[in-house]
Amino acid sequence: MVTPSRLRAAALTTSVVLLGALLAGCDSSPSTGDLTKQKLTWKDCPAPSEAEGGGTAPSPLPGGAEWQCATMRAPLDWAKPKGDTIGIALIRAKASGPASERIGSLVFNFGGPGGSGVTTLPAFGEDYAALRTRYDLVSFDPRGVGRSDPVTCESNAQLDTYFQQDATPDTTAEEKQLVARTRKFNDACERNSKKVLPHVRTTDAARDMDLMRQVLGDSKLHYFGISYGTELGGVYAHLFPKRVGRAVFDAVVDPTQTPEQGALGQARGFQLALDNFADDCTSKIEDCPVGDTPEDVKDRIAALLKSLEKQPIPGLPPRKLTQTAATNGIAQSLYSKDFWEYLTEGLEDAYEGDGRILMLLSDSMNGRGENGEYSNITAANIAINCADEKPRYDAAYVRGKLSDFRAASPVFGDYLAWGMVGCTDWAVPGAADHPDVHAPGSAPILVVGNTGDPATPYEGARAMADALGEGVGVELTYKGQGHGAYDSKNRCVQGAVNGYLLNGAVPKANTVCS
Repeated sequence: MVTPSRLRAAALTTSVVLLGALLAGCDSSPSTGDLTKQKLTWKDCPAPSEAEGGGTAPSPLPGGAEWQCATMRAPLDWAKPKGDTIGIALIRAKASGPASERIGSLVFNFGGPGGSGVTTLPAFGEDYAALRTRYDLVSFDPRGVGRSDPVTCESNAQLDTYFQQDATPDTTAEEKQLVARTRKFNDACERNSKKVLPHVRTTDAARDMDLMRQVLGDSKLHYFGISYGTELGGVYAHLFPKRVGRAVFDAVVDPTQTPEQGALGQARGFQLALDNFADDCTSKIEDCPVGDTPEDVKDRIAALLKSLEKQPIPGLPPRKLTQTAATNGIAQSLYSKDFWEYLTEGLEDAYEGDGRILMLLSDSMNGRGENGEYSNITAANIAINCADEKPRYDAAYVRGKLSDFRAASPVFGDYLAWGMVGCTDWAVPGAADHPDVHAPGSAPILVVGNTGDPATPYEGARAMADALGEGVGVELTYKGQGHGAYDSKNRCVQGAVNGYLLNGAVPKANTVCS
């Protein structure tokens, strides 16, 4: 959801274990003094803040269960655990079953990085009703996100301009303009959030989760990580393997890839999803309204994007639908097969000169509300990515890689390639090429990959299972479409996940659900 995380926000990032902080597989951590003994004050949840995306306070769950919110204090700098603290916003719904059958808390991270768990968990709360029979459902805004000392960069008006920029330059002048605009954004982040920027790495969030485990009163961390949440969970398992309880990773990030490899993999993933959309539309009995054949659908999309580069069309006044916004909107619609109908309608309208639907999809990806206010997901996404990722790619490097990206995706290749310049001028050095998730001694972790996932391509699940180590990563395959598997409501997937989390039944490795 930025550069290139407009496509990556719910997906690809790379992070790393803080170098020198711990030996691989060691469970020790700096003393946090009295922070492990803090008592959380749970209260009715307020309406989400602007940084969380705004809106109304979460509605009760079916049966009347109320959502409760609290703030946990954690060290700002984990290297100085008795120094300044930061507030980590939490939300929970207490277990619905008998107290005698309660296992503990089940902590969720829904991805990003930069997504607010405090707003996302209630939105999907009903989907996890079976899990709430034995767990308190818990999520949080990671540091730098939402209510947890959010990273702040540019104003709402400036972000409107930022997301309208030409993200796929064709000339040297356009390249310089993109780099300059990126530098301007990054400078604003440093100016407005200098204190927190060095402390939003994935290792910091993983340590926060272990403090959370203790404060919640659990001897083990039971965890459900989705998208980037799988990377966060893998880093936690590496740091604290003996403290892993029952854990599930869904929509799995490949922890072995550099940022460049991840971006290239996503180019292939989104192209595959677009191919599947085109095949689906043209295979239906009725005529596909956006093309006669799969190739025709994709050719018309490519032609639309090319025309928008020169001549944007009306979008949501006063903004116009640019090539960048249209690409972003198309990508957003590929996150779920349920959104394909909106993509069809949005393309039909765009071909007639109306860009409103594609712009609404783009706004959703970027965290922009109807009132013109942005959540801080873009700022947090960039801050966490750039603090985690060591490589810094300049324009010349990207230019030399364009042919590889275009071969991976004629539609998304340039977009994802040029996104790699996003961290070039970042104020905080990146930690490493990719995260270390090796977790010898951990309890089994169920790793669920979706063959049609555009944002975290299917191959990442096998890579994660292998990287976690023998006897730890247990892979399950879902033959489906969209980002993630559990929320597809596939009975086989949900049966396996629920069976493990609720009853400790580890499914057979390499189980396939379709």
